[in-house]
Amino acid sequence: MRRLYCLLPDIESSKAVVSELEESGIPERHLHAIAGLAQDIDDLPRAGLLQKTELLHGLVLGSLLGLLAGFLGGLLVMNFPPAGLVLGRETVVVCSIAGAVLGAAVSTLISSHEHSHQLDAFEEAIEEGQILLMVDIAAGKVAQTKKMILSHHPEAEIRETARPKR
Repeated sequence: MRRLYCLLPDIESSKAVVSELEESGIPERHLHAIAGLAQDIDDLPRAGLLQKTELLHGLVLGSLLGLLAGFLGGLLVMNFPPAGLVLGRETVVVCSIAGAVLGAAVSTLISSHEHSHQLDAFEEAIEEGQILLMVDIAAGKVAQTKKMILSHHPEAEIRETARPKR
């Protein structure tokens, strides 16, 4: 999947682009609009938490770091057991799983409040009143979709990136 970032000058042209994309077969769940606070985009498919924050990145990173910390902690406890307890290999497994869960939870809470750095390039334009429409499409349809949008809306500015897999 690829993500197109389509910067449009106003709500009317954004509604027109969304309508054309839906008519071409792109489902609404693959369309995500972001606008400034002063704009009412209730008629457009709004971007969710996954599109506006680093939530997914935080979840993965927190899980991996927690897993590593839990594994190392489990090894430490297994080799130097407290108060003469005899602990087996399952200690490492339990500590690793607990670390991954705790790391994922903490990192997800933190990253859900961190804006997506992919959107930094569009921040000024959004504040000036433009609408950012993110479109998730198959890699083979990128050129066709860009051409369709620009043929009806030459005022649109389009960029693309690979979308993280979910």
